[in-house]
Amino acid sequence: MLNTEQASDRVVDLVSRARRAGADASDVFYGGESATQVSVRLGALEDVERSESEEISVRLFVGKRSASASTADFSRAALTALAERVVAMAREAPEDAYAGLAPEAMLMTSDLPRLDLDDGGDVAPQALKERALIAEDAARSVRGVTNSEGSSASAGQAVRALATSHGFVGAYSGSSHSVSASVLGGEGGEMERDYAHHTVRHLNDLDRAADIGRLAGERVVMRLNPVRLKSGAMTVVFDPRAGSSLLGHLGSAIAGSAIARKTSFLLEKLGTRVFADDIFVIDDPLRPRGIRSRPFDGEGLATRSTTIIDDGVLTGWLLDSASARQLDTLPTGHASRGAGAPSVTLTNLHMAAGSLSPTALMADIKHGIYVTDLIGMGVNVLTGDYSRGASGFVIEDGEIKGAVSEVTIAGNLADMFAALRPANDLEFRYASNVPTLRIDGMTLAGD
Repeated sequence: MLNTEQASDRVVDLVSRARRAGADASDVFYGGESATQVSVRLGALEDVERSESEEISVRLFVGKRSASASTADFSRAALTALAERVVAMAREAPEDAYAGLAPEAMLMTSDLPRLDLDDGGDVAPQALKERALIAEDAARSVRGVTNSEGSSASAGQAVRALATSHGFVGAYSGSSHSVSASVLGGEGGEMERDYAHHTVRHLNDLDRAADIGRLAGERVVMRLNPVRLKSGAMTVVFDPRAGSSLLGHLGSAIAGSAIARKTSFLLEKLGTRVFADDIFVIDDPLRPRGIRSRPFDGEGLATRSTTIIDDGVLTGWLLDSASARQLDTLPTGHASRGAGAPSVTLTNLHMAAGSLSPTALMADIKHGIYVTDLIGMGVNVLTGDYSRGASGFVIEDGEIKGAVSEVTIAGNLADMFAALRPANDLEFRYASNVPTLRIDGMTLAGD
């Protein structure tokens, strides 16, 4: 895998080759990754995986026609042939009025911010094995755990570089470390499954493997002997692990491509109240050591913290250059680049904490459900209709009681967002983070 300096040289070189091949404009993206993962099950080594990959992708324009392709062959002859082939492809492509690079005046020109994404460490497979064994042992030691689906530990490095024909060059690297455990409780048809995991940029930020495993075991034991619930209207409380998915649905609904195609239930909601007062949703790509932090986006624009929901009001769309042109506005620095054309993506997303503790937030709920896990993808971004399988616990008179499984919760995202109330227990553990969330007026399908 190339280092950042080598990757920068390589993308600049391919931009030059594209120009010589006849491209009017181009951008080139390099992505390199290496990772080691060790998996264990029932105290024995199950698998050791080592993966290394790197790819360079060129997107170029001939007038308003464009094409892209990628290769893992970095020889001079291969890169020259790649540029020539993609130019020939572009000349046969249909014209696209919105095609083009990001506006030159908006390109990042300052030094890259220091985000501390790479700890530079090299983790030996033996150390990963020890972490995985510790996590599984801790999970299996919890009384009521009857089997294991295994535990794993991994460590990896990644390098990203981008160059454009109108002046941008940038590269950065990042590390990652993770531990996960998944175990079973109960027997036969009464068996339940749960898990715990943690992923960080720096090894010294990783939770103790024993704590991760113990959490997985405690979670599955709590899910044993679930009760049945009757169908009807019900207050739903999402724990932070499950509730973070709601931010993903928000992001999909305000992505520029969905707005340009008019396929979002929030299409007419720009500048209007979508959530209640005092609700704030922030996308922050500049968070030090953030899982999805990055100094520039997939088109060479500087990234910045964006308050997407400000005091309940939707402030704007998430735009790459193509969708911005379709909407006659400017890109927002949310483009992501891989082997093909850029697309919109979120980074470190979170909802600000509320003022009430989870206990106070649930205190007046006579009968509800506390959701800890969601199943399926029954969300329609066009209409906002929401229907997902769920498991968790009964809430009775403000207290969390017995486990619940095999139910469906349903509603409409517009109504759900408007009714949503956050607790004060926000923690930054994942790429998307929320506190405990309460939504009144949802429908539960059970018995």
